Amino acid sequence: MRNLNRSAKTFLYISILSGILWLGAYLIKLFLLYYLFQEKDFALKTYLNNQNLPGILSSFLPLFATPIILFSIFIIFFILFLVTGKISLKVNGWLFISTILIFITCPFEIYLMTIDYKIFSLLNSGKFIPGEIIHLIIKRFTVFSSFSIIEIACYAAVVFLFVFQPLKKVQIEK
Repeated sequence: MRNLNRSAKTFLYISILSGILWLGAYLIKLFLLYYLFQEKDFALKTYLNNQNLPGILSSFLPLFATPIILFSIFIIFFILFLVTGKISLKVNGWLFISTILIFITCPFEIYLMTIDYKIFSLLNSGKFIPGEIIHLIIKRFTVFSSFSIIEIACYAAVVFLFVFQPLKKVQIEK
């Protein structure tokens, strides 16, 4: 890692920064969206009604825009880091495992981001039916049910692997 060129270090820095910010934004989005519902059957909490629901949903607009932008930046700069860094995945097991975790979860997250984008575009239009957005939020939670928890654990592991870099082969010089 010490012999990386400047562009690879920059791509790595931007990738790590956007990945950590995305993970935080993702957690905030999940917590706030789950807070709208009761514990069972995705029924809205009793204090939510047709008068206050449009205002609450409108305030969630950044919750859907921020993770889409940050995840896109993360993936693009991670790929750029892999290309420009020219780090051997055989020697750096931490990078190999991180790459596998990122590329396995990426298609599922992209699918969930399409649902988020639908919600974002409806909220951004200003003319939306709250029931339609609630239906899309419930769809987002039920499509891959517990995938969000698995994804959070995977990306927390990726952050751990990037920081501590275990599973690195030591090459003995002769």
